[in-house]
Amino acid sequence: MRIATWNVNSITSRLPRLLAWLESSGTDVLCLQEVKTTAEQFPADQLREAGYESAVHATGRWNGVAVLSRVGLADVVRGLPGGPEYDGVQEPRAVSATCGQVRVWSVYVPNGREVDHPHYAYKLQWLEALRTAVLGDAGGSRPFAVLGDYNVAPTDEDVWDRAAFEGATHVTPAERAALTSLRETGLSDVVPRPLKYDHPFTYWDYRQLGFPKNRGMRIDLVYGNAPFAKAVSDAYVDREERKGKGASDHAPIVVDLDV
Repeated sequence: MRIATWNVNSITSRLPRLLAWLESSGTDVLCLQEVKTTAEQFPADQLREAGYESAVHATGRWNGVAVLSRVGLADVVRGLPGGPEYDGVQEPRAVSATCGQVRVWSVYVPNGREVDHPHYAYKLQWLEALRTAVLGDAGGSRPFAVLGDYNVAPTDEDVWDRAAFEGATHVTPAERAALTSLRETGLSDVVPRPLKYDHPFTYWDYRQLGFPKNRGMRIDLVYGNAPFAKAVSDAYVDREERKGKGASDHAPIVVDLDV
């Protein structure tokens, strides 16, 4: 089984590339983030024609997540159980489903904006709610993974220049401690470092030639429980999909499982 995660930064803008990538990559299950549409406007029909069922949690212009599967889609949960609200709304940042023998979560962790911004406190609360929500599956016997855009670089090696992030979000001790706490539920990072290049980043800003200069961050992650991690036969960041006109600012992460 081939499972992937990809922040597409608007599924409407990225649909032709997404459909082509699904066909060329042979992906069975894809977790999407930042679909930036409503559930009603989500291109479920086009994806169904390509062989994929869709579980979508999206409400409008911002955020939005989905799970696409061609190996079955069951027990869908939309939203983060017990998750916090921001400005009185529980944002559409998590959806989970069982796909074949594997259960997955697609998550889009809040950005945090600035360390002294209310969104930063919300981000930490959201990560704590995620930790609580996955406790049962993380320690279970079924392969299980939380995939998506975590908006946290786990280590200093996961950003192009640590000095450039001084005082900024994504690299603070509190955010990294939240990731550690999440892993302590029984999850591990299943994408090895180093990969085929020195810095396996997953995100590069559109501005200031971020991608050509490889000024990136590794903030898209795949955290799997022990049965999931044991089944991993390969994992990689598809940098090629970040290239060219109309690309997302994130690259897909692909994980192959022997299940």
